[in-house]
Amino acid sequence: MKKETTYTINKGINRPIEFRGLKAQYIYILAVGLAVLLVGFTVMYIAGVPLYVCLPMVLAFGGGLFSGVYRLSHRFGEHGLMKALAHRRLPTAILGSSRAIFFDRLIDGKTKEGKDDHNHGPVGPAARSGTAAE
Repeated sequence: MKKETTYTINKGINRPIEFRGLKAQYIYILAVGLAVLLVGFTVMYIAGVPLYVCLPMVLAFGGGLFSGVYRLSHRFGEHGLMKALAHRRLPTAILGSSRAIFFDRLIDGKTKEGKDDHNHGPVGPAARSGTAAE
């Protein structure tokens, strides 16, 4: 008599999908990684690499894939990996060699679309020189 194994996938209201400790996008990362391993094994086997070389290599990479994905899932949680990758893309500093862009905007009082940013009196060459055009 064979005992049937059942796996439950819990998805509550407003909760991420969780399967055996993996949350959200990590399930998809693991699935894609396993598919790549399967294709890699197939290509190596068809290319004539001996089975006693292919199998341990795929098993080692598969173990690394599982441990890496579980580590990412526990470290970052549901959305943390996306936030960490987005934070990496932020510049550490914004460098500018000229202040002209700020002064031109303050003096002209116009945005790129040509609309007034603010209504602070006359705008133009007369306002810059200090003499009001009457």
